[in-house]
Amino acid sequence: MDFDTVAGELYGGDLAEFISARNAAAKAAKAEGDADLAAKIKELRKPTTAAAIVNRLARDDPDQLRELAELGDELRDAHTRLAGDDLRALTRRRGELVRQIMHGLPSMSDSVSREVEATLEAVAADPDVAALAVAGRLTSVAHQDTDQWFTLAASVPPATAGKRPQKLVDKAEPARPKRDHKREERERAEARAERERLRKEAAELAKERAVAERDLVRTERAAEQATARVEDLRTRLAEAEERAERATAEFKDAKETFDRIDQAARKAADAAP
Repeated sequence: MDFDTVAGELYGGDLAEFISARNAAAKAAKAEGDADLAAKIKELRKPTTAAAIVNRLARDDPDQLRELAELGDELRDAHTRLAGDDLRALTRRRGELVRQIMHGLPSMSDSVSREVEATLEAVAADPDVAALAVAGRLTSVAHQDTDQWFTLAASVPPATAGKRPQKLVDKAEPARPKRDHKREERERAEARAERERLRKEAAELAKERAVAERDLVRTERAAEQATARVEDLRTRLAEAEERAERATAEFKDAKETFDRIDQAARKAADAAP
């Protein structure tokens, strides 16, 4: 296992699986006893959607990216020579090429489209971004510092006849910037602190969720019991109303019988000598 191969597979793979694939590769490197390689792999950034689209373009159709990168070289040369006519012509060609590339890409949202266009402009403006783009290893336009480990030249897609890729390949390995170990250690410490904060926050949320779940179960049970009690009372009320109706009817019948007998008894008493 080597770093360039792993990086090429990660940046050429499915964006949605980048994190899991990166972690699995780092774990495999650590299992093989290469802790330094595992650490480098672990620090690879997941590319933005726009960067992933450009990375895919570098693998599927690299010629246009090479041409855009070469235009950037020629623009910088024309600027150095103060060649106004060449600058204007090259600038127009750059705009046409960017539009041509954008036209050939799949449909995307407006925000992603703007980011892709900005990334393509950066390929023409920045030779380091151009090298990463042609190698298919962009993470974003603004944050490329962790890509300093890439050898790049071994990963540039093969040239197509008639193009002039060698100029770019010769420049594809940018000078490695001097590492700021204090800054890196500070960033790692901040990352550890942030992970610890998130872990504690997750633990607190888990506790709150457990309490809420218990409350939910308790109130659900109480609601079920109250509903059952209401149904029981409704049944009893209906039975009581039915008994009351029967008692009322029986009372009415009894009263009518009593009145009839009482009236007959009075008549009999009046008729007696």
